[in-house]
Amino acid sequence: MDAVAPTLLGRVREVIRYKHYSIRTERAYVEWVRRFVAFHGRRHPRDMGAEEVRAFLTHLAVEADVAASTHQQALSALLFLYREVLEVDLPWLLNLARPKKPKRVPVVLSRSEVGRLFEMLDGSHALMARLLYGTGMRLMECIRLRVKDVDFERGEITVRDGKGGKDRHTMLPESLADPLRQHLLHVRALWGNDRAAGVPGVYLPTALARKYPGAPESWGWFWVFPASALSVDPRSGISRRHHAQEQTLQRAIKRALGEAGIVKPASTHTLRHSFATHLLESGYDIRTVQELLGHADVSTTMIYTHVLNRGGRGVCSPLDRM
Repeated sequence: MDAVAPTLLGRVREVIRYKHYSIRTERAYVEWVRRFVAFHGRRHPRDMGAEEVRAFLTHLAVEADVAASTHQQALSALLFLYREVLEVDLPWLLNLARPKKPKRVPVVLSRSEVGRLFEMLDGSHALMARLLYGTGMRLMECIRLRVKDVDFERGEITVRDGKGGKDRHTMLPESLADPLRQHLLHVRALWGNDRAAGVPGVYLPTALARKYPGAPESWGWFWVFPASALSVDPRSGISRRHHAQEQTLQRAIKRALGEAGIVKPASTHTLRHSFATHLLESGYDIRTVQELLGHADVSTTMIYTHVLNRGGRGVCSPLDRM
């Protein structure tokens, strides 16, 4: 790729970081811009327009046969490129057709299936899986949990910077209080070893490290689930201790599902679905469940009413009345 592309991609990264987008979004958007430029023979996006964008998106949908969510991500990346990076607000940007996502009923495990799954897990993976099901947290919300956000006295967990950049509270299950305390004893020993070895402190978002210079090395800001080894921060280049990798838990859950004989296409996110569904089955108000999940609109939470354990839409079949 010619000299223009690295300059363009560097500018994309610069704007993304200025807007405090996540590293995941940065990697995804940079990759889509790179593919878009390569698809059109390395032409600069300023020299292209609606026809080229549609051609690329059509290629993804027809020839690459990508999922609707992937197609949507590619479109969002290109909209970001033109609007935020190139500052080109063309009318055709508003007229691009967005792919329609198919409506799916979430996969939910029964209580007995959840129990069987947990029996096949051990160590920190078992604790993380129980937290996902017991609190309704998303995978990355659990993985990025900091020590200071676990309040044993109040029996609650503060979820920071969740989806949409929002904070919220959820419960700390009583049954997990003691196991979590024991887990944190081992984590504190690891934290102490890092301090003794002079390891740089953990990553803090949005320049908090400059505002509170001692915070990255403090116990409160340390990860509840730290990685076993140091890694290089992709943005700063500093070798430090990051949180545990989500792939390790995902692989452990997948393996445990097979060992438990559960054939449903479940994942770590299924535990969040099961949390919501089982609360509604127990009679909790949907608004309460909405707040615990961090949904902006109750209509998002309403999807769980369609998978309650009462048959199709809670209707008793006429066959059962004979």
